[in-house]
Amino acid sequence: MPVGRGRPHEGWVVVQVKRETSGGATDLVRARDQLLEGGQVRRPRLDAHALRQALVDLHDLWLTGKGAEVGITADSGLALVAVGGLGRREMLPYSDLDLVLLHDDVDPERVAEVADRLWYPLWDAHIKLDHSVRTVPQALRVAADDLTAALGMLDARHIVGDAELSNLLIGGVRREWRTGIRSRFGELVEQAQTRWRRNGEIAHRAEPDLKNGRGGLRDIQLLDALAIAQLTDAMPGLGPDVPGGGLKHAHRRLLDVRTELHRVAGRSRDQLRAQDADEIGAALRIGDRFDLARTLSDAARTVGYSVDVGLRTAGNALPRRGLARLRRMPVRRPLDEGVVEHAGEVVLARDARPQRDPGLILRVAAASAQSGLPMSATTLNRLSEDAPELREPWPREALNDLLVLLGTGRATIGAVEALDRTGLWGRLFPEWGAVRDLPPRDAVHTWTVDRHLVETVAYAAALSTRVARPDLLLLGALLHDLGKGRTEDHSIVGAELATQIGRRLGLWPSDVRTLSAIVRYHLLLPDTATRRDLADPATAEAVVTALGGDPQLLELLHALAEADSLATGPGVWGDWKASLIGELVRRSRLAMAGEPGPEPDPIDPDLLEKAKAGGVHVELSPGEGRFSHVVTVVAPDTPGLLSDAAGVLALHSLRVLSASLGTEGQAAIDTFRVAPKFGDPPDPGLLRQDLIRAVNGELDLASALERKERDAGLPPSPYAQAEPRILWADTGIAGQALLELRAEDRIGLLSRLAGALASTGVNVRWAKVDTRGAAVVDAFCLDLGDGDSPARRDEIAAAVLAVVPPQLPPPPPENTE
Repeated sequence: MPVGRGRPHEGWVVVQVKRETSGGATDLVRARDQLLEGGQVRRPRLDAHALRQALVDLHDLWLTGKGAEVGITADSGLALVAVGGLGRREMLPYSDLDLVLLHDDVDPERVAEVADRLWYPLWDAHIKLDHSVRTVPQALRVAADDLTAALGMLDARHIVGDAELSNLLIGGVRREWRTGIRSRFGELVEQAQTRWRRNGEIAHRAEPDLKNGRGGLRDIQLLDALAIAQLTDAMPGLGPDVPGGGLKHAHRRLLDVRTELHRVAGRSRDQLRAQDADEIGAALRIGDRFDLARTLSDAARTVGYSVDVGLRTAGNALPRRGLARLRRMPVRRPLDEGVVEHAGEVVLARDARPQRDPGLILRVAAASAQSGLPMSATTLNRLSEDAPELREPWPREALNDLLVLLGTGRATIGAVEALDRTGLWGRLFPEWGAVRDLPPRDAVHTWTVDRHLVETVAYAAALSTRVARPDLLLLGALLHDLGKGRTEDHSIVGAELATQIGRRLGLWPSDVRTLSAIVRYHLLLPDTATRRDLADPATAEAVVTALGGDPQLLELLHALAEADSLATGPGVWGDWKASLIGELVRRSRLAMAGEPGPEPDPIDPDLLEKAKAGGVHVELSPGEGRFSHVVTVVAPDTPGLLSDAAGVLALHSLRVLSASLGTEGQAAIDTFRVAPKFGDPPDPGLLRQDLIRAVNGELDLASALERKERDAGLPPSPYAQAEPRILWADTGIAGQALLELRAEDRIGLLSRLAGALASTGVNVRWAKVDTRGAAVVDAFCLDLGDGDSPARRDEIAAAVLAVVPPQLPPPPPENTE
C-alpha cells in the first residue's frame, strides 16, 4: 500500500525522508519530531491512532530505503525483519527499534559491513536500537531456548530484502511455537504471574504500568501468542452487552493512552504518572484524570478477564501425550438445575434452555462461587445472547441464588467480575453502570467503587452470623455506595436506588424499608462514633431516633460498618475505631426496646386431624416458586424423627429453604419448604418409604449423607466464611429455652443438628428453620426440664457446633526473618 495513503497532511514528511535516506538517521528523527509537533494549520495534530500508523509508515520507509542503499535486496541473501512494536504495527513515538538482520550463506565480512552501515546511523541519531544478526537456524535456536525471545519473534514482520528468508524465520518460529507449546505453557503462565505480582493491576493502581501491569499490553500479546499456538482466540467474544466495547476496544484504549504518555513525557515511558493524567485525558478527549482512570480500569479489567479465559481455555486445549490421551472424557457432574461441572469449569447441562430460564444466570454464578470453579466463557456468552431478563419481582429462587452468590466470601469477587465483564451483571443491576470502574476521590480507598462494593460483600459474608438477617446484610453491603458518581448525597440517592432494587428482587415491603435504611444510614455509626462525645446521652439518643428505635437495623449497621471499613483499605479498621463504634452500639441498644424472639407457627387444622389418626404421612405439593415445593411429614414423635426426616430430604437432593416443626400430642407435624438441587422432586411415596426405613434403623443416613457431601464436592473447603454462633434466650416457661444457631449451610445440616440435639437427650418442642442464601438461622425450643444449667447449655452448644462447618482458620503469621 502506498505510504501515507489517506493522510495527505503527513505526506510531505514522508517525501522529505525518501529524498534524504542516503544520509544518516537524523532525518528520521526530524520527521518523527515533526509528526509529534502538529497543531499547526499545515500540520494538524494527529490523534493517537493516526500517529502510530504514521510512525509505522515512516520507519518502514526509512528502513526500506536504507536497506536498499546498503545492499539488502530481494536476491542478496539478506533480509531485515522487525519485531516488537514495529513488527506489530504499533509504533509509539519513543519505542525502541527491534530489528533482526537475517543472512544466508553470505560472506561474514559482507554481513558485518551491511550491519554497520545499517546500525550506526541509528545509533548516531540516538535512536534506541535492539538488534541482532543471525541466520534462520540461529534465530530458531534462540527462540527455542529463550521464551521472551520466542514471544518477540512471534511478532516478526518482513521489512526489506529476501522475503523468502523472512518467511522461513516467521513460519519456522510459529511452527515450533505451536508444536512446543505443551512443554512451554507452564513457563509462559509463570512468567505472566511473576510480571503481575511485580507490576500489580492496572485497574487498581494510582500510577499503573500500561505495558507490564495485569490487564496491560503484554497481556494482549500473551493472548496473541496463545492464538498462534491454536489454543484460543486472540480476541474472544465477550457477549453483546459487554461494557466498554470489548477486548478490541480495550486494546485500542491502552495503546492510545500509552501513545499520549510518550508524547507528553517526551521519551519512552510505560508508567502513567498522576501529574500527566489530566493532560493525557484531555488529549484523548476522555476528560480529567478521574475519567481517564475509569477508562483505564474498564480496559484493563476487560483484558484481565480475557487473559484468564484465554489461559484456562489454552490449558484445557493442550495436546495430551502418553496415557493422558487414553483417558476418558471428563465426567459432567451436576451442580444445580441446568448447571454441571465439566473439565474444571461450570457449564450448562445439555438439556438447559437459557431462553426459557431467566434465573439460570444466577444459578450458574452461585454454583461457580460455591464450587470455586470458573464459569466457562462459552456458557457466559450463551447466557448473554439467549437468557431473557428476570421479570419483576424476581422469583424467590433467583433471590436465593443471588444470596448464595453473595455469601461465598472471596469467591464472590471472581464470579461477579466474570458476570460484569460479559454484560450479565449490568443486566441484573442496570444501576451498576453508574459506579462501574468509578475511581475513588480520596487516597484512602484502594478500589474502584464497584469493586469496593463487592469487596464489602466478601467481608460481610464473614460477619453474617453476627446478625439475625444475613440476607439484608449482604444486600446492604452490595448497594451501600451505589449512589456515588452523582452530585447529590450518595447515601440519599443510594437509599432510593435500594428501594427500587429491593422491590425488583421481590423483598417483603418491611425488608425493602430496612434495606433502604441500611444504605441511607451506612455512615451513621462511624461518623457519630468518631466525631461526637459517646458519654453524652444525646449521642446515643440521636442514633436511636435516626433508626426509629429498630434494634435489628442497628445490628446490621454495626456489621456493615466493619465490612465497609475493611473493604476500604489498609488501616481504616482498627481497635480504636472498633471500640468506639462498639461502645456507641452498646449505648444505643440499651436505649432501644428489646426485639421479640421467635415463636412457633400455628399448625394447619387438617394436619392436626391427620396427627390424631396416627401413622406416617408424607405429602408433597407445589410451592410458591417454579422450583420450590412443600413437604409435610406427620408421624409419631419418636426420638430422632426430625433428624431422620431432614436426612431423607437431603438424601434425595432436596434443600431445606425453611421449615416449621411442631408437635400435637404424641405426633410430630413438620412442614418443609424445599427446592430440588436439580431435576424433579421424588415421589412422596419414596420419601415415606425411606423415612420409615430410617426410623426403623434400616437406613444409615449419617453415612449416606457423608458420601453425598463428599461426592458433591461442595463447598470447596470444609470451612465456613463466618464463625458459627449460638444464642440462648429464655421463653418465660420453666424448663424451656430457645437456642438460635447462625451458621453456614451444608448438605443435610438440619438432619445433623437434630441428631446432635437428640444425642444430648434434649427434646425439641418446636423449631423454625430459615435458610437465606448460604446462611441458616435456625431456632429450636428445647425442653431442658429440671436440668437447665450453664453447664448443660454448654454441653448442648458443643454438640451443635460439632456438626456445622467451622470458620476459616486465620492465615499463618508472616515470616519476618
